[in-house]
Amino acid sequence: MISVSRFVNFITIFILAFGLIFELPIFMVFSVKVGALKRNFYEKNRRYALLFIAFVAALLTPTPDIVNMMLMGGPLYLLYESGIIILRVLRIGKTEPEPETKTP
Repeated sequence: MISVSRFVNFITIFILAFGLIFELPIFMVFSVKVGALKRNFYEKNRRYALLFIAFVAALLTPTPDIVNMMLMGGPLYLLYESGIIILRVLRIGKTEPEPETKTP
């Protein structure tokens, strides 16, 4: 039988993990705004992001089955893609070539 303290501890950790994970688009916008990463970095590394998301989802879900992993990983990947869309719409981190200045 599960004690109340273990249940509350599990629920607290689970809710905090989901809360932090679902801040991904905000982290993406912030990292591009401060210049730590560029939008192209997120766009080019989708494969690695999907692998990392699957790893994190496997670690944070309470059971080892694929259904629970997909319940966390699916929305997390959608948030990753929505972060890229937000960066495009707001035109943040756009890599524009610098205008050439002619010297006399």
